[in-house]
Amino acid sequence: MSIALAYTTTGHASELEQLIQGCILNERGAQEKLYHLFYPKMMALVRRYIDHEMQAEEVMNNGYLRAFQKIQQYNFQGSFEGWLRKIIFHAVADYVKANARYSEKVVMVEKDECVHKDHADKMYYDQLLSLVHQLPEATRNVFNMYVLEGFTHKEIGNIIGISEGTSKWHLSEGRRVLKEKIEKQELHLKM
Repeated sequence: MSIALAYTTTGHASELEQLIQGCILNERGAQEKLYHLFYPKMMALVRRYIDHEMQAEEVMNNGYLRAFQKIQQYNFQGSFEGWLRKIIFHAVADYVKANARYSEKVVMVEKDECVHKDHADKMYYDQLLSLVHQLPEATRNVFNMYVLEGFTHKEIGNIIGISEGTSKWHLSEGRRVLKEKIEKQELHLKM
């Protein structure tokens, strides 16, 4: 059960709505409670892209600062968590864009081979995430944005300032490297 779902409706407004109203009024206590309420999920989002803990904390704090500055724009329509997630993601994208060292080049994209099902079935999420974190930063960022966040190559290119072809190359390269790493884990089923 999500922490956010644990908030119940009391009287006229839920506790979450009361926290948001407190943040709109710039109440530090409400900001702190809201920060801690969504910290685990937002940090998980940030850590998909940034593997260094101190940098991840900095990016997440920048994202929360933006959220608190814009919180009066939240109109209580739809999921607050989704609204916050979008702002945190933009903080991550800005960090990636500012720290990326991309070279513009024409890239040929090869068709990816699938990892054998037996290999993938034996892997746990944490193991896969660990392998993703081993990818080069630019490739990892594109892979995460495409596979985990569902962005198109055109959207990725616009967000981090690379061409659509370069985005496709990074995805292909990420898949190729992950396939090799999974197979090196020797996760074949033993009969």
